[in-house]
Amino acid sequence: MRIDAGDYADLHDADVVVIAAGANQRPGQTRLDLLQTNANIIRAITREIITVNRDAVILVATNPVDILTHIAAEEADLRAGQVLGSGTTLDSARFRFLLGEYYKVDPRSVHAYIIGEHGDSSLPVWSLANIAGVRLKDFVGLNGQSYNEAALEQIFEQTRNAAYEIIKRKHATYYAIGLGLVSLVEAILRDQQSVLTVCSPISDMYGVDGISISLPTIVGVHGVEQVLSLPLTDQEIERFQYSASVLKENLAKLS
Repeated sequence: MRIDAGDYADLHDADVVVIAAGANQRPGQTRLDLLQTNANIIRAITREIITVNRDAVILVATNPVDILTHIAAEEADLRAGQVLGSGTTLDSARFRFLLGEYYKVDPRSVHAYIIGEHGDSSLPVWSLANIAGVRLKDFVGLNGQSYNEAALEQIFEQTRNAAYEIIKRKHATYYAIGLGLVSLVEAILRDQQSVLTVCSPISDMYGVDGISISLPTIVGVHGVEQVLSLPLTDQEIERFQYSASVLKENLAKLS
């Protein structure tokens, strides 16, 4: 592997540009606390990118990633789907790993999503979570572990709060999000048509539009190929709408 330090001009023939620049989240801070500082940084970087390359897929990783992806998409004004963010890709991976530990099965056999904000208002899609097609309410693990609502809710809490714990202990997160970004870039460059919970600007889904937010999305060579509409329960739709409202309120505060 060769890593070079370059300038924006070097992006002229890039197929994917990853934006990871921004102020770090400090212990005690939420992702939304970083908003104004990082919004200014993302606007400036996006303007520089599109000056030299309007064809590349732009992938945003900087937090708060949902709002900053929306800002980058508005600033770039490229075709729909060309700007996306890492969203809850890492949250969903952690969620599956913890569910796999609980039921003692390979996480790759666990199908479950975290959607909404990559942050405190995110939500698990319990109604569709399954292991090899068997809904969690009906699944019994090798260890005899069966459905336990309190234990599963604790797994979600652990998923949601993982970054805070990591930041408290080592002051930053980088390994897991790095691996997540590798998966996303591979999905784009190799046109894998992978279903990943990235964030992108959505329009009229579950009564939500005008914001970037995470939903299961087919990711390929064009970036966002299709945002999937899940058969959510009424309660999940309500929680998703709340998550979107939190993001929109914070977006409206920006100067």
